[in-house]
Parts: sequence; structure tokens; C-alpha cells
Amino acid sequence: MNTIELTIELNPIEPWSEILVAELSDLGFESFVNTEAGIIAYAPESINYDEVIAESSLNEEALFKFSLSKKVIPYQNWNSTWEENFQPVYIEEYASILAPFHDTKVGKGMVVTIQPQMSFGTGHHQTTWMMTKALFELDEIPRHVLDMGTGTGVLAIVAEKLGAQRILAIDIEDWSAINAAENAERNKSSKIECKCGDIDVLGNEKFGLVIANINKNILKAHMEAYSNALVPGGILLLSGFFISDVEELILYAGNYNLEKIKLFQKDEWAAVQLVKA
Repeated sequence: MNTIELTIELNPIEPWSEILVAELSDLGFESFVNTEAGIIAYAPESINYDEVIAESSLNEEALFKFSLSKKVIPYQNWNSTWEENFQPVYIEEYASILAPFHDTKVGKGMVVTIQPQMSFGTGHHQTTWMMTKALFELDEIPRHVLDMGTGTGVLAIVAEKLGAQRILAIDIEDWSAINAAENAERNKSSKIECKCGDIDVLGNEKFGLVIANINKNILKAHMEAYSNALVPGGILLLSGFFISDVEELILYAGNYNLEKIKLFQKDEWAAVQLVKA
């Protein structure tokens, strides 16, 4: 499937860049890049673009000045676009996320090599960065891990490298599940099972750790399922939302015996670590 690249120039940039990222995330856009003039947003071509514009603040021209530039990146051209823009990602001293064309000598800590194809989750976005950091800062990686919305599979790969013995990685897009499996093989990660589907493919399997880096609305819709999938004392790591959403999510998670034990923040984005009581 092709990808929509939406370049938005804003005046003023703040607070509208933050507002638009939140809105577009809820409306199907999956990855964002901050620029000096505004933001660049990416989504599968299957989204209803006209509906997105109509439902976002981009339909309210009186609120602020902006310009839009949309282009479609063909599936076969995604890798060349990726290679032109991808720089190594460093998660403090813990890990490096590299592309296959990078020299591994630039890596430090754990090295994970990712070829994204059409998937998102390269570590560049603040949410993936925080979730990777959170995995390293767990006291211990549970043996059984669930990675919901796996994208490139980077978090599943990190979990295995940290000691997990069984990782189920799920994504609603078939190409993401395929890409995650390819990246797992690329990193010699043999304990990851990649599935295409949604929360309904879980079955009755129980996990010591559930990872979900998606968006606030989906996280809330799936919260009960995450809790049910966890063993008592199991850990839930969530991201894909703003720091302003943290209180709402924590209160909601409390309805399912989930208690916050740690908060992460990077720029305006947040991640939370919860435990099942």
C-alpha cells in the first residue's frame, strides 16, 4: 500500500503543531516529523483524506495560517525515501537503532537493525524512543511478552535481546506483520511470532509484559483486553499519547486493576508503566 506524506507549514507553529499531531493521530496518521516550519505527517493511503481534513483544525482557516502539500509515496519507493532521511537513533547509552546501510561501528549499546518497508516504529518518534528506554529500565524482562501494534517489530526485538523467551507481535496491517518478521530474522531474533490482526487474535494466552504503542483511543478501547492478558503483577507499557492525556489514561486503567508505577516524558509525548494488581 502507498503512503500519504502531508507537509503542513504553520503560522504560528505553536500550539498548532501539537494540536494537529494529536488530531491527525486520532484520525489515522501514524508517524510525524517536526520541521522548522511545522510538521510532516504520514498515513496509509487507505485513510479518507478529505474526511481527515474536514474533522481536523485544518478545516478552520480563521484559527491560524497554514499551507498543505500532499504527495503519495509509492510502496516500491518507500525504501529510497527512508534511506534518504534515516539517521541512527540513540536511546541514551542503552541502544542504537540502525538501518542496514549504516556502518555498525556507529552503534553503541545494544544494536538493532531495522528496514521499515511500509511500517512505522523506527525509534525516531518520541514514543518508540521512550518505550525502548522503558524496556531497558524494567527490573527484569518477563519471559512472555505481547507487543501490540508492532510496526517494524523494533520493540519486540529489543525485548528478545533483553531476555524474553516468547514474544507475540501483532499488527492490524499485513505488511507490518511481514516487515516485523523480516526484521526479527535480520536481528537473529527467533523467539518472535508475528501475526496480522487486532486484539481479537490474542486468545487466552497470558503475558508478564504487554507493550502497546498506538494512540489514546485505541489504548482505552483495548485496556480491558490488556489487563485480561496480563498475569497478576504483570507490567503494561503504554505510549502513543501526549503528556496532557496521562491523567485520563491512568484513571481509566484503574478500572481494570492497573496502577501507574512510572511515567516517561519526551517533548510533549508520554509513556506510562503500569502494573496489574
